[in-house]
Amino acid sequence: MTQLRENYNEINETGYQTVIVAPSNREYLEQFVEVFGPFPYQIYGDPKRKLFRKMGNLTMPKWKLLLQAVIGFIKHGKKAFIPDDNAKKKLVQTAMKTQDIYIQGSTWVFNNKGKVIWKHIDTEPGDHASIRTIINVLRKH
Repeated sequence: MTQLRENYNEINETGYQTVIVAPSNREYLEQFVEVFGPFPYQIYGDPKRKLFRKMGNLTMPKWKLLLQAVIGFIKHGKKAFIPDDNAKKKLVQTAMKTQDIYIQGSTWVFNNKGKVIWKHIDTEPGDHASIRTIINVLRKH
């Protein structure tokens, strides 16, 4: 979401609109925006993950995510996933206890008729579509 925020103007210039759907409830998203925001686009919640499942998002096996966390901790210490800022740290720790941290995201591009013209479904936390790829797709269409 940070890359989308940082490149919002460039994305917006393509004529496309950015919409975020997160597997969280409204209360948590409001806290997230307060601590990590502001964001120049809407963030909607899908706490029951109905849209996430329908769109084919993957749930990473717990052992795989825990293994990645251990490797990240060994390489970078707790900074690999726990921010230094107290408000951000508290929210991340809450998310680790209360949110579905195993579900992976995806990026979708729809035309003005609602037809999917491009998609990328993440297989793990580091498998996001790059912002350059997304912008190139938007410029082609």
